Amino acid sequence: MRLVFAGTPEVAVPALDALLASERHEVVAVVTRPDAPAGRGRRLVRSPVAERADEAGIEVLTPARPREPAFLDRLREIAPDCCPVVAYGALLPKAALDIPARGWVNLHFSLLPAWRGAAPVQRALLAGDEITGAATFQIEEGLDSGPVFGVLTERIRPDDTSGDLLTRLALAGAGLLAATMDGIEDGTLTARPQPAEGVSVAPKLTVEDAAVDWNAPALHVHRQVRACTPAPGAWTVFRGERLKLRQVAPAPARAGLAPGELAADKQSVHVGTGSHAVELLWVQPQGKKPMRAADWARGVRVAAGERLTAPRP
Repeated sequence: MRLVFAGTPEVAVPALDALLASERHEVVAVVTRPDAPAGRGRRLVRSPVAERADEAGIEVLTPARPREPAFLDRLREIAPDCCPVVAYGALLPKAALDIPARGWVNLHFSLLPAWRGAAPVQRALLAGDEITGAATFQIEEGLDSGPVFGVLTERIRPDDTSGDLLTRLALAGAGLLAATMDGIEDGTLTARPQPAEGVSVAPKLTVEDAAVDWNAPALHVHRQVRACTPAPGAWTVFRGERLKLRQVAPAPARAGLAPGELAADKQSVHVGTGSHAVELLWVQPQGKKPMRAADWARGVRVAAGERLTAPRP
């Protein structure tokens, strides 16, 4: 089949690579988000998908909005058979959905109908799910509600961050998407409607969502830090400045600390929560690189009774 691949971040690149390597399909163009300012100099940077397409010598389409007439006209000229999608980052209008003969097929990183939306991996970690996965489905105008072609499952490990889990799902999902394209071409795959039960939504986690409330139980704090790593980054406040929390671990044996209260020695740093303590393993002070929490505590000379606090509303 002639394919136009739509995707933007690094997590979409493995799927693009799998389709480029396919002997059965031809990726004739990619659709990705426009170049965006990044870094301290705020220079315009190509998306990872655009960079990979440039390397492969493939046409790159970067509409500000996929309803733009010029983009729709070009897509009609290309006349793709199907448009596979991974984390494109923009809603597709019906005018675009109607162009490819076999529609748009999305690789979504959850077991639909669970966690429809922008942040399925982060929300699964935050909720304490033990199993997640990926699904390929036919895109329709609803939010991730289209019929499903195929699924794979993945066990969530106790210390997985959203970055860890998303990396594994992106690699496994690339094979699933390629197999889905094969099955669509062969006519051996039939998309099945999603169940009406078990629907949950996964809105993007904001910086505000990533602020730690030390009155919450240790289990929730641990899940929150994992879900928010690497982005948007769990954080708290120490001496009036933001402190990012890169890695923590439950420490049920450490008792007697009030919520947010710090206890530091040469080897470890603990902080109280609404249940038992957690141990801070890696932190990132404002304007600095990540460091071991014990090194940070020695540097700032944490005093007895000092606390990490939630941001002021």
